[in-house]
Amino acid sequence: MARLEKKIKEDLNEALKQKNEDKVSALRLLRAALEEKFIQGGREDLKDEDVIQIIKKETKKIKDSIEAFKKGSRDDLVKKEETALPILKSYLPPESSKEEIQESVKKAIEEVKPQGKKDFGRIMSQVMGKLKGRADGKLVSQLVAKELCKLEKEN
Repeated sequence: MARLEKKIKEDLNEALKQKNEDKVSALRLLRAALEEKFIQGGREDLKDEDVIQIIKKETKKIKDSIEAFKKGSRDDLVKKEETALPILKSYLPPESSKEEIQESVKKAIEEVKPQGKKDFGRIMSQVMGKLKGRADGKLVSQLVAKELCKLEKEN
């Protein structure tokens, strides 16, 4: 069992003892997602990287739910989801700053020497590989596109 998965189990048990309903709810949601992945993976133990990917996926779902509930004027559900989000995020490694991401994008562009927008994917994969889950893919994508546009204007 991954260290992170073990910590989540321990925290769930502690939250149950303390009767912290918000934390129990969020961690049960996460445990269910971890269990589903465990079953789908042929009952192979999950690694910390797998657990982090699952947490990221669940936080993205929560963010999408918050947007949908806001559009539907369901403030009660928005509040519940906004409470769960920081609980799940607390298990993720710290995110890279925008400056760090921009620096990684610039280094990747120097290494790849792109011919145009067609090299977008190569640059993205290189940056995301270096940052290993510490950066939001959407932000990286925007920064890569911005840098490629600058390059095209210069040429």
